[in-house]
Amino acid sequence: TTAALARRVAGWRESVAGRLWLAIGGADGLAPAVVARADERLSLSPLTLPHELARLVVVEQLYRCHCVLTGHPYHH
Repeated sequence: TTAALARRVAGWRESVAGRLWLAIGGADGLAPAVVARADERLSLSPLTLPHELARLVVVEQLYRCHCVLTGHPYHH
């Protein structure tokens, strides 16, 4: 849910010391070396999305999280 993701984002804001890296994998996912370096993994969908759509979904979800965390009414 958006609320659950917002809680994760809030935790990231507290713990990443100004650095957050997001990687969008291809149709077969990310290379094992990239996955091994990740502290967390997040799936946008069980579907395979085009990169342009995946980027849009990530930005929109981060905006929704921002709205939840700041009390902005967009989330509803």
